[in-house]
This record gives sequence, C-alpha cells and structure tokens, in this order.
Amino acid sequence: MAKRTALRTLMACAALTSVAGPAAAHPHVFVTARAEILYAPDGAVRALKHIWSFDEAYSAYITQGLDKNGDGRLTADELAELAKINVESLPDVGFFTTAKANGKPQEFGTPTEAGLVFESKILTLTYSLPLKSPAPANRSFGIEIGDPTYFVAFTIVDTPDAVITRGAPQGCIVRVARPPKLDPAVQQKLAQEDITATPDTSGLQVTTRALVACP
Repeated sequence: MAKRTALRTLMACAALTSVAGPAAAHPHVFVTARAEILYAPDGAVRALKHIWSFDEAYSAYITQGLDKNGDGRLTADELAELAKINVESLPDVGFFTTAKANGKPQEFGTPTEAGLVFESKILTLTYSLPLKSPAPANRSFGIEIGDPTYFVAFTIVDTPDAVITRGAPQGCIVRVARPPKLDPAVQQKLAQEDITATPDTSGLQVTTRALVACP
C-alpha cells in the first residue's frame, strides 16, 4: 500500500509529507523520454506512444520488494501491478502531455498496452495514449511533453528517434524544440524549495514541443 501511495503521489505531483522518496528537492523524479506519433491509414493521428525511463534512484526506490520469487530479476508479471498504478494516476496530471491538430486542442482516451521493464537499474514505462477521436492533421500536429510544475523533470532524448511518426503521410517532417537549460541560479533556487511546496516556474520553459508538419 505504501508503494501505491508513493507512486500515485509522485506521478500526480502532490505533496510527499508521508513519503520518504529518493529526492528532497525539485524536481523529485527525472524521466528520459521518447515518443511516437501513430497515424491511421487515412492520415489521421490516432494515438501517441510514450517511452519513459525513470532515473536510477527513483527506479530503485519504487521497485523495492517487487521481486516476489527472489531471483534477482524483475519480470513483466512482477511489474504488472506497478504499471497499472502508473497509468491510472496519469489522467490526474493530463498525462504530462498536450496535443493539437491543426491548432485545435485534442483530448485523450484511456491508455492501453502499458508495461514496465527493469533493465540496467532503470525502470521504463511504455504505454499507448489514444486520442479520444482520431484527428485529421493535414497541416500540422503538435505535442508538448513535460511537467510545467517541474515536480517531474522530463528530458526528451537527443537522438534522431526522440520523437518519430509511424504511418504518417509521405513528406511529413518532425521538428523538436527542447527547453533551454535552466540558469544555475534558478536550479539552485528550485533545489532549495521545500519538498512539499510547488515551485514557482512562471516564465520558465521546462517542457519539450514537437511539431509534425505535412505538405
């Protein structure tokens, strides 16, 4: 039960007054992320696929006691309940994702295909996030990933597959805009924030934007 409370609290960005988490400053969790934008045969965007790898400290903390058979490995079955809890908490924070098709905000449906893998001391969550209604995106489709409160720090990997499309119409191009690195003085200020406080991130850009532009 404590693990459930800890995970829901962290992923919902609530106060940690009763949880001895792996970090005592902002941000509390670090996530290295990739994303896929999935298209239907008719050219409409139907879903996003998120791949989120948690930092080593958080991965170790949240998986304590889950190796039920004591073999030193965490299997998909042993991680299934944790994956379920992760995904169930995400609607409370808007999935840390916003999306627009041709400039129009999109709503999300119920996540599917959620799973966790623990490898090389890193816990990775993968899940599909369908749009509530497939979105015709004949001009553009944009997403924004991250936590504006900076409680969870998202870093979109700096590789060609950071944000990709699958099944997109021919000629579509993905452009990724990452936030600028925070000033050292700002980082120090955030690190000194009380663990139960929500830091003032007004004026800061801490989320990553990606835009698919189609001819």
